[in-house]
Amino acid sequence: MGIGLVDPILPALAEQLEATKAQVSLLFTSYLVVTAVAMLVTGWVSSRLGAKRTLVLGLALVVVFALAAGSSSTIGQIVGFRAGWGLGNALFIATSLAVIVASSSGGFAGAIVLYETALGVGIAAGPLVGGLLGDLSWRGPFIGVSVLMTVALVATLVLLPPTPRPEHPSSLGAPLAALRHRGLATMGVTGLLYNWGFFTLLAHSPFLMHLDAVRLGLVFFGWGLLVALFSVFVAPRLQRAFGTSRTLLVNFALLALDLAVIGFGVDSPAVVVVAVVVAGAFIGINNTLVTQAVMMVAPVERPVASATYGFVRFLGGGLAPFAAGLLAEAHGDDVAFWVGAGAVLLALVVFATGRRLVDAADARMAQAHEPVDAGTEAVQGMESLQGGGEIAAPQPPEGRLSR
Repeated sequence: MGIGLVDPILPALAEQLEATKAQVSLLFTSYLVVTAVAMLVTGWVSSRLGAKRTLVLGLALVVVFALAAGSSSTIGQIVGFRAGWGLGNALFIATSLAVIVASSSGGFAGAIVLYETALGVGIAAGPLVGGLLGDLSWRGPFIGVSVLMTVALVATLVLLPPTPRPEHPSSLGAPLAALRHRGLATMGVTGLLYNWGFFTLLAHSPFLMHLDAVRLGLVFFGWGLLVALFSVFVAPRLQRAFGTSRTLLVNFALLALDLAVIGFGVDSPAVVVVAVVVAGAFIGINNTLVTQAVMMVAPVERPVASATYGFVRFLGGGLAPFAAGLLAEAHGDDVAFWVGAGAVLLALVVFATGRRLVDAADARMAQAHEPVDAGTEAVQGMESLQGGGEIAAPQPPEGRLSR
């Protein structure tokens, strides 16, 4: 829910705290850049503390820093506290899926359905709750996150059984060292560029709609609903019908076109609203298949691949909102979205250079009669992180492509 909870209050923050669009966008930048850097160490921390302790630590940090942000009086203070929030977020997402799988009484498949359903509901409901709370006060969404995470923290402490520490602690330098592999580096840059466009839309579009917090919440509820539906149900069907590479190449082009439409229609709130909601479909497909492609081509253990990819892509997501704000102030809102569209088109080009790796991995999966599932890949990676074992990632067909 925290991904979009603050979206509906961005215009109110700018107005009431007398901040510029670029300053307000730093709420995303500080949060995501810290999350990116922290991804490099979360595996190291989790492998030493154990999954439950890591979850508790992450939740506690979110509770404290979200409440502090809601109690702030300046935009600078909020930006600073969002950075601490990002650290808690990184610790939480590093272990949450593995814990759900280990704790579920409904079996592996039931755990996947539970996780994907919870994720979808959270992405869709976050902006709606944020809009309702933001209509009362801009402080409402921050305090609301703190309350919700306090409930999660207590539930984790009381209901989650102790989790053992892994037998083999993770190496601190493994994520950065993995960037020497061409396949993983290519997908990381693809994710960075894609997230540049994604977070340009998420952080800057609320300023163009001229809606109150509740209506903004409803718009992003529709966006989040499409993200969830297309991520869980549509992306796997498109992949089976057309393959991972072909689906992603077309999808990148459509998302770039959508961002360009916003660029040309910045003076029309109706155009922006429709384009933002429609973008949820393309983002849902990309979120599933890009992450899956990373796991297919990475010639390292999946926990390491996940940390490496998360580090690179969150850097793009963190820098884009601030850059969009500066571009809008200097050259106009349209330029910010055209740059976002250009970044996604560049992601298409970068991805195309590594397409052979993804196609080969698709073919191996088909020959082995093993359906590729993003949720399954992620769970296997997180299980390895929690249990200390190593799961060999699919190797690229030609060694020179992975160097």
